[in-house]
Amino acid sequence: MFRRRTQAPVDDSPTPSSETLAKTAGKGRPTPKRREAEGRRRQPVTAPSNRKEAYKQARERQSSERTRAREGMLRGDDRYLPARDRGPARKLARDWVDSRRTISQYFLPVSLLLLVILWTVPMFGGQTGMLLYSYAITILWPAMIVVVAVSAVWVAQRVKKEAAQRLPDESLKGVGFYAAMRAMQIRRLRFPPPTVLPGGKPVPPKN
Repeated sequence: MFRRRTQAPVDDSPTPSSETLAKTAGKGRPTPKRREAEGRRRQPVTAPSNRKEAYKQARERQSSERTRAREGMLRGDDRYLPARDRGPARKLARDWVDSRRTISQYFLPVSLLLLVILWTVPMFGGQTGMLLYSYAITILWPAMIVVVAVSAVWVAQRVKKEAAQRLPDESLKGVGFYAAMRAMQIRRLRFPPPTVLPGGKPVPPKN
């Protein structure tokens, strides 16, 4: 007589909160987990398939590193410079020397000129040639050595004094000698390359 009523299935799943519904409705999808997001950002690393490919990748990587190091050295970046050129005191010494014209920077050109004279004058022979040869040996060469030595001492003392005033907390060991040796080099051959012109203006960038 009495029929058993069929009961409707009850949904026991938790009802999403209003905050969750708002986030889902706003984005259209649930917020991804941090691990999943980081995994998508990572680029797959392609391993070399053979020894030749591995060698090619290594060469490209080394070439890129050499290019970056060369550009860093040309900029005067301490990270890429040799140990003897690193530090603010050495940078100050380079800029001080490069911003001035000193007598010692003409040492090498004048030396080459004297050598040419000493080689060619004896070919002319005669009294005039021997007289010029004697002057070059006994007067010009010793005089040039003395002038260059005095100029080197002056540069070293000036640079050490300037560095002591501007960089009191830095080690000044060898800074004077470093500046004197740089002052004796031809400007084009100096390394690291000068970043200032004679007079103190910055070197314009190359196009």
